[in-house]
Amino acid sequence: MKLDLLGDRQRTHFCGDLRQSHAGQTVFLAGWVARRRDLGNLIFLDLRDHTGITQVVCNREVSPEAHDKAEEVRAEYVVGVEGEVVLRAPDTVNAQIPAGEVEVKAKTLLLLNEAKTPPFPIEDEIKTVEETRLRYRYLDLRRGKMQKIIRLRHRASLAVREHMSANGFIEVETPFMTRSTPEGARDFLVPSRIHHGHFYALPQSPQLFKQLLMIAGCDRYFQIVRCFRDEDFRADRQAEFTQIDIEMAFPQRDVLFDVIEQLMEKLFALVDVKVDRPFPRLAYDTAMEKYGSDKPHLGFDLAWKRVNLPDGAGEKLHIMQPLKALRVPGWESASRSQLDKLQDLARANLADWFSYIKVSGNEIHSPLDKIIGGEAVRALANSVEAAAGDLVLLVSLKSSSVTRQALQRLDAASGELRLELARRRELIKPGTWSFLWVVDFPMFEYDEKEKRFGAMHHPFTSPREEDLDKLESDPASLKARAYDLVLNGSEIGGGSIRIHRQDIQKRVFDALSLTPEKARERFGFFLDALESGTPPHGGIALGFDRIIALMAGESSIREVIAFPKTASAVDLMCDAPATVDPEQLEELGLSIKN
Repeated sequence: MKLDLLGDRQRTHFCGDLRQSHAGQTVFLAGWVARRRDLGNLIFLDLRDHTGITQVVCNREVSPEAHDKAEEVRAEYVVGVEGEVVLRAPDTVNAQIPAGEVEVKAKTLLLLNEAKTPPFPIEDEIKTVEETRLRYRYLDLRRGKMQKIIRLRHRASLAVREHMSANGFIEVETPFMTRSTPEGARDFLVPSRIHHGHFYALPQSPQLFKQLLMIAGCDRYFQIVRCFRDEDFRADRQAEFTQIDIEMAFPQRDVLFDVIEQLMEKLFALVDVKVDRPFPRLAYDTAMEKYGSDKPHLGFDLAWKRVNLPDGAGEKLHIMQPLKALRVPGWESASRSQLDKLQDLARANLADWFSYIKVSGNEIHSPLDKIIGGEAVRALANSVEAAAGDLVLLVSLKSSSVTRQALQRLDAASGELRLELARRRELIKPGTWSFLWVVDFPMFEYDEKEKRFGAMHHPFTSPREEDLDKLESDPASLKARAYDLVLNGSEIGGGSIRIHRQDIQKRVFDALSLTPEKARERFGFFLDALESGTPPHGGIALGFDRIIALMAGESSIREVIAFPKTASAVDLMCDAPATVDPEQLEELGLSIKN
């Protein structure tokens, strides 16, 4: 096959842009052949670019040369077409595409490149397994659906930059190669060729650098930045991801919240979603008690309540007091198998004990009747205001297993049950957008394995000012000036007001059992900077990939990243990670241990 050269020809229009008003114009289009239909003297080509599809007609009587070339064309060939835009006959109009009222009568057809038969159809809705799509990601991205997502991401990036700049923030790039500060997830390490035995780390976040920018007087900073964490993958997690990183000096939390809420309003307007402001706020303790999650979905009305059993009932059941109860309106008809599956889910999430109450008219039925008596069961139902036709679920812990960690497990189990009930009862309505600020997180969480406290967010988060006197005496009770932004049950951002005083930072390190020597080894440059007139400051990091996934209606962030990794951290397209030549290892002073 003889291929043509593009020469000095230039596209006059995109395929998806042609309309009735273009009829009579001579145009030059270029793109990929999505489909070919041969009717003898007439050959129809569906020509596709990122804007859509236009039908091209190659008529032997109009242009024998264009028709001859069209006979050689196959799917995904790259072609250029010059011809006249004409109206399609009323009975041939394709209402499924924007350019469906017109077609182009080809005068010239250029064969710019041929293509192998693709491994899957280049169409919006395909059933191809994800591994194949990722192996041939450059083909997957040709699909109209993927093009829309990639371009939505671009428009969102632009909106972020415009909004932050309008609010006085400047974009500053921070280093990708820095030192390892192992607090939290594992670092990706980069060996130094010049300094054998020494390593850079790819940043999990620009946290220290953005705080240094506040010390440097930049006042308001933001960055759309790539970050790296060597941790297990999930649908909402990748080893490399993008976040909108924000920091401001002399912050008031309400001012920062307002900037972020306005940003969300502008981003979701790109997909025609109206965002209601201000966002509600919920204390961490309340979120865990009522919803069993620090990122609760508030788009449906189910809430747990801590309730007490009548005297002596707890001992009979061998469970802790109080237990957690959830009223499920109108589900008294739940079957035994449905309840058994809920019990299995509760126990899989480490709740020790599960039971239920059915309210049928004036009667109440429960497996607990024979153990604690009907009056005690009725009192439980009344404590959550259960009415006729309702189901009440109960979860608890064995009285012998009540520890802080066990109570956290119970809350987590109750959260999973709540979400499962919402799915089964179809309580989450399409088009629900439930934003929420979760505030007043615990400052520390105790690590049973390490026998010490760890930072719940990071060690530079400031305690609440009213809690400072408990830093040494009761660290478990401390609340942090930390906050998360939640949307529809997904955490899309997290931040805090930072520690700006050296004396408080030292006390926090002491609470974390971080010795002065170890603290200086890890953060010496930052601790020195804190002594140079550090202003009060705070900020937030927003998960850009998660936000775009929610805007696009996708359940996995892999669908909104141009070149993602698989769930097992492999780049199938590039075949990475891969081995390297022994000479490269020698240069780095490394050897592989089998």
